[in-house]
Amino acid sequence: MKHICIHGHFYQPPRENPWLEVVELQDSAYPYHDWNARITAECYGPNAWSRILNSEGRIVKIVDNYARISFNFGPTLLAWLAEQEPAVYQAILAADRESQVRFDGHGSAMAQAYNHIIMPLANSRDKRTQVIWGIRDFEARFGRTPVGMWLPETAVDLETLDILAEHGIAFTILAPHQARRVRPREGGDWQDVSDGRVDTTRPYLVSLPSGRSIVVFFYNGPISREIAFGDLLNSGERFAQRLLAAAWDAKGEPLVHVATDGETYGHHHRFGDMALAFALERIESSSDVALTNYAAYLAQHPPAWEAEVQEFTSWSCAHGVERWRSNCGCNTGMHPGWTQEWRAPLREALDWLRDTLAPLYERMGSELFTDPWAARDDYISVILDRAQDNVTRFLERWQRRTLEPDERVTALKLLELQRHALLMYTSCGWFFDEISGIETVQVLQYAGRAIQLAEELFGNRFEEQFLAILEKAPSNIPEIGNGRVAYERFVLPARVDLPKVAAHYAVSALFEGYPESVSVACYQVDRLALDVQEAGRAHLLTGQIQVRSLITEESAVFNVAALHLGDHNVISGVRGDHDERAYQELVNALTESFARADIPETIRALDEHFRPATYSLRTLFRDEQRKILDLILESTLQEAEGMYRHLYEDSQPLMRFLADLGVPIPPAFQTAARFTVNADLRREIESPQPDFERIDRLFSEAETWHLDLDQHGLAYALQRALERAAERWRVSPEDRELLGLLTGLSSVAPRLKEPVNTWLVQNIVYEVLHTVYPEMSWRYERGDDAALEWIQAFRQLCKALWIAVE
Repeated sequence: MKHICIHGHFYQPPRENPWLEVVELQDSAYPYHDWNARITAECYGPNAWSRILNSEGRIVKIVDNYARISFNFGPTLLAWLAEQEPAVYQAILAADRESQVRFDGHGSAMAQAYNHIIMPLANSRDKRTQVIWGIRDFEARFGRTPVGMWLPETAVDLETLDILAEHGIAFTILAPHQARRVRPREGGDWQDVSDGRVDTTRPYLVSLPSGRSIVVFFYNGPISREIAFGDLLNSGERFAQRLLAAAWDAKGEPLVHVATDGETYGHHHRFGDMALAFALERIESSSDVALTNYAAYLAQHPPAWEAEVQEFTSWSCAHGVERWRSNCGCNTGMHPGWTQEWRAPLREALDWLRDTLAPLYERMGSELFTDPWAARDDYISVILDRAQDNVTRFLERWQRRTLEPDERVTALKLLELQRHALLMYTSCGWFFDEISGIETVQVLQYAGRAIQLAEELFGNRFEEQFLAILEKAPSNIPEIGNGRVAYERFVLPARVDLPKVAAHYAVSALFEGYPESVSVACYQVDRLALDVQEAGRAHLLTGQIQVRSLITEESAVFNVAALHLGDHNVISGVRGDHDERAYQELVNALTESFARADIPETIRALDEHFRPATYSLRTLFRDEQRKILDLILESTLQEAEGMYRHLYEDSQPLMRFLADLGVPIPPAFQTAARFTVNADLRREIESPQPDFERIDRLFSEAETWHLDLDQHGLAYALQRALERAAERWRVSPEDRELLGLLTGLSSVAPRLKEPVNTWLVQNIVYEVLHTVYPEMSWRYERGDDAALEWIQAFRQLCKALWIAVE
């Protein structure tokens, strides 16, 4: 029997704001909230419920790709999925359990070095922590010990392999050009394969300096490149035949295996998940070739050959690992002429920061922990579960003595400093073209958080020296200039402390009601006192609150005030003096002048009590800021819409006359028409009871006037409307009204130029097809006329969603 294994490396860099521990709004991912959400919709979800089509292009089967391939997911991505996309997350875990049944007890999931750092460029201590955290995270999620581990960018050196072997990892995957030489284990001459000529159909044993060993699989390079960068995924049949041909051509019981980014299947290549599903189905139907995973193949085929690897190499840099420390020439190709000279100063700055903070951490940590570095290795148990009792158990394992509350805060700050000192090395910070790009800004923010914690803990000033090194990193964007400016522009404004959380609460509480205790990102805010007064358009809030970090347990009480003068004009103040008399003086000074509608005096009193700690709407965290701005803009936009609508309705006869004469429609009329029709379409699509005839008329108007509609926004609005209706219908599948609503909404999709993501809706309809539909057919066969009506309506829905019924 010959074997085929397809590996997907599913990974996104951690995108959480380091101070808030949440992924904030990313406009570049529009219409989705952020890139994690967008790629989940395009790739991670579809691979858990992938489609196989018939010759007419209709869905005949929905399958889980993960259960039949080898895969690894980045731990930080899994953490996000668990929180934000629990159905997809659970499907991934279930796929590993299913793969154990399918492949003789061997699960398909592999672990990954924790936050995707380039391991050969890390120091020994960081390598060890990355491996330990990756293993512990895997065990907590998948409920078993990992057999294999994916190395980020397949970047390799012998020390990294030795640490993997030391911690029980049996194998890893490398690119073919990372093999140096090979020979049979029973003896023979070494064969030079350094130009990528290694036989990729067998496993190899790599002996390590410590006396340990590890198995390496070198994947098939040509086929992997065709998948990732060619057009092989344009056809599932061609994809399958390419793999099968390679298997049939190989001698013995070979393993033909490929490895690519998992995002290849759906995100990089639209519908790539479906090509994968079809290929897997086709391969499974073969009588002499079997799907497998690495652990299953290794159990049956222990390595008969040994290999030496080429150290300091990777799968995505032709110059070894230089892409992550120098201007080697590797880049995305999207910005010809740009330089990556910034890469070396960036690494220099981060290395300086790491090496400066390490002895300080060790010195202070040794006063609190029996072993500060072993405590760091074990800190993954807290990252996985921040419940207070679990944090207490962790501290009890490592503390030298029972810690006082302030010592407990110090201990957690020390460990958080180290966590961010690891996160700042995430590989994507160097991979792309510009130091001010979102991936590089992300690692700079992690560095900024580490600096903030270090300055709070040790009292030293670290930021200026860090920026002096970063200033040597040139930007390709003239107005940014260098890394220092990028840091000052994108990192410093994102920095959060307890007063800023208090200011955020005070401003946002002017616009929405909060309960007495509320979570704000990774902080808990408890209301001790609060009062809101109105005077015309103006609103005044005064209060006293306690803010507590759910990460470090640091807390403080603040007096707060916020004044909204209408529109975007908001002033807020925060003061850490929580003396009761000072609070009453504040309340009296502000409320007395505000009650007289003396706004200038109120502003003067606010400034006097809080200077210089005053804040505005700019202070708000991004998602809440956007939410409040939408509220503020709502009335203004309604006025603008009214003016556009009035112009459009009044000018339609003239527009038709001009069109009949072949005269171009004036841009002002076009703008009014585009705004009005787009707004009406979105409103109808989002309505609980859409008027489908009106929707049809609106699309006809858009075609008549050649309007450039917001196709992305309308497609996303339709997707969300379909999903809401489908979720309600799933609960009551016999509801004909909901069935009609779904069918009507589905019929709107072809009118849009942007494809509508109906993945979730199709999943639900497919589920009903295999659960409710057989019962309704049974009832119809016994004379139930209502069942016949339901069947006819359901078939219409299936037709609209391209699902084969028979």
